[in-house]
Amino acid sequence: MGHENMDKQTKEDLRKIARNTETKVTESILRWKYKKQGKAVPQNSELQRRSRVIADEAHQIISRRGKTVWKELKQAVFKKKTEGG
Repeated sequence: MGHENMDKQTKEDLRKIARNTETKVTESILRWKYKKQGKAVPQNSELQRRSRVIADEAHQIISRRGKTVWKELKQAVFKKKTEGG
C-alpha cells in the first residue's frame, strides 16, 4: 500500500470515527431531551436511527454553511483576541 493510499485510508477511518462519535453524542442529547421532557426514551435501535438522521442533517447544514460558520468562528476568535481575551 503506497503512502497516498494509506493517507486516504487513514482519512476515511478518521471520518468513520468522527461520524460514530457524532451519532453517539446526538444519541446522548436525545436521551437527555426525552427524559427532561418526561417522555419515554425510544428503544435503542430507534434512538440510534434518529440520532443518525439528526447527525446527517447537521452535517448537510454544516456543509452548506461551512464557509460561513468558519468565517464567523474566525471573526469571533479575532474579536476575542483584540479585546484582550
